Amino acid sequence: MAEKKALKEKFRRDYTPTNYFVEQVNLLFQVFEDCTKVSSSLKVKRRDGAPENAPFQLDGEGLTLQSLSIDGETLPPSRYSWVEEDLLEISGPLPSSFVLQSLVTTKPEENTQLSGLYKSSSIYCTQCEAEGFRRITLMQDRPDIMATYEVRIEADKESCPVLLSNGNMTENGDLENGRHFATYNDPFPKPSYLFAMVAGDLGFIRDTFVTRSEKVVALNMYSEHNNVKKLYHAMDSLKKAMRWDEETFGLEYDLDIFNVVAVNDFNMGAMENKSLNIFNTSCVLASPETATDADYERIQGIIAHEYFHNWTGNRVTCRDWFQLTLKEGLTVFRDQQFSMDMTSAAVKRIEDVNVVRSMQFPEDNGPMAHPIRPESYIAMDNFYTVTVYRKGAEVIRMYHTLLGKEGFRKGMDLYFQRHDGSAVTCDDFRRAMADANGVDLTQFERWYLQAGTPVVRCEAKYDVEAKRLSLLLKQSCRTPQGGDALPFHMPIRVGFLAQDGSELLPERVLELKEASQEFVIENVNSKPVLSLLRGFSAPIKLEYERDDEELAFLMAHDKDSFNRWEAGQLMFSRTIHANAKAMQAGQAMQLNAKLVDAVRRTLLDTSLDKSLQAYALTLPNLQNLAESMEIVDPDALVDAYKFTKKEIARSLRDHLLKTYEANLLPEDSFRNDAEAIGMRRLKNVCLGYLAALGDKEVLDVCLKQALTANCMTDLVAAASCLAANPGEQSDKALEHFYQQHAKDDNLVFCKWIAIQAAACTDQALEIVDKLFKHPSFTIKNPNICRSLFISFAGNMKHFHRADGSGHRWLTDRILELDKLNPQTAAKILTKLAGYKRFDAPRQASMKAQLERVRNTEGVSKDTMEIAIRALA
Repeated sequence: MAEKKALKEKFRRDYTPTNYFVEQVNLLFQVFEDCTKVSSSLKVKRRDGAPENAPFQLDGEGLTLQSLSIDGETLPPSRYSWVEEDLLEISGPLPSSFVLQSLVTTKPEENTQLSGLYKSSSIYCTQCEAEGFRRITLMQDRPDIMATYEVRIEADKESCPVLLSNGNMTENGDLENGRHFATYNDPFPKPSYLFAMVAGDLGFIRDTFVTRSEKVVALNMYSEHNNVKKLYHAMDSLKKAMRWDEETFGLEYDLDIFNVVAVNDFNMGAMENKSLNIFNTSCVLASPETATDADYERIQGIIAHEYFHNWTGNRVTCRDWFQLTLKEGLTVFRDQQFSMDMTSAAVKRIEDVNVVRSMQFPEDNGPMAHPIRPESYIAMDNFYTVTVYRKGAEVIRMYHTLLGKEGFRKGMDLYFQRHDGSAVTCDDFRRAMADANGVDLTQFERWYLQAGTPVVRCEAKYDVEAKRLSLLLKQSCRTPQGGDALPFHMPIRVGFLAQDGSELLPERVLELKEASQEFVIENVNSKPVLSLLRGFSAPIKLEYERDDEELAFLMAHDKDSFNRWEAGQLMFSRTIHANAKAMQAGQAMQLNAKLVDAVRRTLLDTSLDKSLQAYALTLPNLQNLAESMEIVDPDALVDAYKFTKKEIARSLRDHLLKTYEANLLPEDSFRNDAEAIGMRRLKNVCLGYLAALGDKEVLDVCLKQALTANCMTDLVAAASCLAANPGEQSDKALEHFYQQHAKDDNLVFCKWIAIQAAACTDQALEIVDKLFKHPSFTIKNPNICRSLFISFAGNMKHFHRADGSGHRWLTDRILELDKLNPQTAAKILTKLAGYKRFDAPRQASMKAQLERVRNTEGVSKDTMEIAIRALA
C-alpha cells in the first residue's frame, strides 16, 4: 500500500458523483478460526457522461488482497495501484459495464477497532457505518452507491450454528467437514454502510407482526444463550414501534423478516442495517434485576429508532456523510414522538431538553462547534455528535411546530413520494416540507448552515388603556469564528396566563425571522403572565426578566408541563449560582426561603403526576449550571450545589421522609406500570435529598434499600447515595451490589463502576484508578470504558482537580485506548475540548493534555482530529 499521508480533510462543497457505480453485489464469506476469506463480485456500470478512460476507484482498508479480475480475466499489478492508503485505483479504459471480482482475507479476531468484520466474544459480526465496509472487502464505500446484495456465508456448524445477513434467506444446507452455509437476498438497493452479517452460537426468541396490509413478518431476536430471557421487552417494543409507524406516518415494513442481534462489544448504541439490526447489549437486554426504569424506556426508544430508520435512512438515505442529520435528526425526532406516546410526554420532553442543554449547548459553545450539516471532517466517526443527532431533532421539531401535525405529515408523504429508493440531501427534505405546505422555508436553511446557540431576549409591554400587549423579540448568535450569525427562522410558542392561573388567551406560535421583531396582540383584557418558549419550541437560550414570585406562580399554575418544570429549574439555578459567587467572594452561602417554599408546595402537591413531580424536585445538573457561568469554577459550583441540596433537605427533612415512605412499594413483587415507575422516581429523588444530610439514620435507610431492593432502579439509587457518603454503609452496599449483581453481568458491572466513578468524594481519583485495575475491567469493551471514563469526566470537582491529576489520568487512558479503538478514544477526548471555559490553572492543565495527544507519535486520525480542533 501507499505510504501513510497527512490527515486529509473532506469538504461538503467538493461532492461529485462517481464515474462508475456498483449496482449489484455478490459476496461469499468463508469463516475460519484463523481468518475469514471474502470473495466479492461487483456488477459495475459507467455513469452516463463519464469519460471512457476514467479510472475506477474502490475503498479498502486493512485488507490482504489475494486476487483481482474483470469479467473473469485476472488484472496484472500494472493495471491497479493504491493511490492512497485506503484507496485502490484501476486504470482505464474500462468497459461501460463489467463485473469486478476480488478475493481478500481479513482477521476478525484481531480487529479491536470494532469497525468492519470483527469478533465479539465468540460471535462474528459487522459494523459498517460510516466507513467500515471497506475493512471487509473492496467497494465504493459511500452512501450514494446503492446496490442490491446477495450473500452466502459458510462457517463451522458447531461454533457458528446461526448465520445471518440482510434480506430473506433463500437457501441453506450442510457442507463437508462439519461446515454449513446460508444464502440471503436483499431486493432493496442499499448503500454499503447498511450491510451486515453475523455468525455464531446464539439463542433467540421469535414472534410475528401482521402489517396493516395483512402481511405476516417474522421477528427474531438473538443474543448469547444466557441473555435470551432479557429480550422480551425489546420484542414488545419492536411490535409497538411497527404499529406506531403505520398509524402515525403510514409506513409499513417491506420485507418478510426482521432480525435483531445483541453483541457485547459495540462502539455505537445500535445499527439499523436493513432487516438485520445489530445492537449493543446495553440497548436491548432488560430485566428488573439488571435494568433500571430509565433503561427500559431507553431500550424502547432505541429499538424504535433503529426500526424507524427502515424508511428514514434506508429506503431514503444520505447522498453523502455531510447529510447525516437528514436521517439521524429526523429519526431521533420520530423516536422521541414515539416515546412521548408510549410514556409520559412531559417527562420525555424534559429528558430530551436536558440532553440538549447539558451536552449540545456546550458543544455549540466550544471548539467542536459545527452546524447540524457539517462543512468538513477528517474522520467521519467524529461527527456522530449530539449536534447532528439532538439539535438535528430539534430542527425537525421546529418544522413540526411551524407546519402543524397535518402539515408535517404532508411533507413526509411528499418526501417519500419523491425520494423513495434514493440518496438525497437535507435540502431535498426542506423542499418537500415547503412544497407540500405552500410555504417559503428558504431562511430555515440557516439552521443547517450556522453553528452556535441563538439567544433570544424578550421585552414585554402592556398598555392598560389600549388593552394591547407588545412583545419585542431580539435574537443573536455568535458563530464559532466569532462573528454574528444571520437571523434564524424559529417558532416561539407562547402562553398567556391570568392572575388566577387560567389561560387568558389561546396559545400562539410566533414566527421569529428578524434580528429584532415586534409582535402586537390586541384585546388583552389584563396584563398576562407570559409562558415563553413552551415545550422548548426552539433550541435557544431565552432571556426574560422574572422575579422569584413570578417563577413560583408558573411552577404552581402553568398549564405547559415543560414550562412549569422550567420555572423551578430557574429558581434552583439562581440560588446555586448566587451561592457559587458568594463562595468565590469568601462570603457565607444562603438558602433562598422562596425556593424552599416552592419545593415544599411541589412536594405536597398530590395532584401532580409522580414522575413529573420527581423531575420538578430535581436540581439542574452540573453541566447545565456550568453552561451559564462565564468562567467555570468547579470547586465553587459543586460546593454551592451540595450546600443548596443539603439545606433544602435540612429544611424539609420530615416532608421528604414522609414522601419517601408513602411511595415504598411491596418488596415481594415488582411492577413497571406508569404509577409504579412514578412512585420509584419520587421516592428516590427524596432519598437523594435526605442522603445529602449524611447522618446515620438516613444512610441506614439507604443501606436497607440497597440490600432489599427488588429491582435495579432502587439498587442504583441507594448505591449512588451511599457512594457519595463513604463509610461502613457504603462499603456494605457496594460489596453486596458487586457480589450479588455485578460480578457475572457486564452491563450491571458497568453500572457498579459508573456509580463509584461519578461519586463526588475526596478519594474519587484513587477510586477510578482502582476500578481501572479491577479484574473485571477490560479496556477492549466500549461499554465498560465509557462507564468508567465518561462517568469520571462528569465528576466535575474531581476530574477538574486544580493540580491537573484528573486530566493527566484520563489522557493516559485515552492514549492507551487509542491504540485499540480510536473511535471510542476520540469520543472520550472531547471531555477535554472545552478547556477555554475554565479558570487559568485548569485551562493550562487541559490544554497541556490536548497538546500531549497532538504530539504523540502514531495517534489515530479520529483522536488527532479532536485534539487539533480543540486546540485551534
